[in-house]
Amino acid sequence: MTILNNYNGKMLIKGNKHTDERGTLSFVNEFNLQNVKRFYTVTHPDVSIIRAWQGHKIERKHFFVTKGSFLFGWVKPDHWETPSARIQVAKQVLQAQEPCVLTIEAGYANGFKALEEDSKVVVFSDLTLEESIGDMYRFDKDTWTL
Repeated sequence: MTILNNYNGKMLIKGNKHTDERGTLSFVNEFNLQNVKRFYTVTHPDVSIIRAWQGHKIERKHFFVTKGSFLFGWVKPDHWETPSARIQVAKQVLQAQEPCVLTIEAGYANGFKALEEDSKVVVFSDLTLEESIGDMYRFDKDTWTL
């Protein structure tokens, strides 16, 4: 497994691409889907949209950019009801042309924004929608800076 780093609530698994006369194949073969219960896609039509901040105490999420690029940020809330705004945001850029999967562990709040118009990300979750809703904590988008 090619893990670029695994710290501060994240794991980044590097993928690769193969191009021939039939087209381009992007892959992250080391990403194990065994615990994934659902997935969804998010498309940002422009770079002004920020989806932040949503946290989960028990849900783990995995992000794979299929088009364009995104800036991801995550924090470990010190208090889930009224977290400090002074917590430092960890950040990572993912680009479709450099396939990889970013995992944000349980116990973190995350947010993201597109760096290119019409960017698209696939999000994988280890909880069902019903389980996720019961574990959801939403914070004002200005609580931390992405």
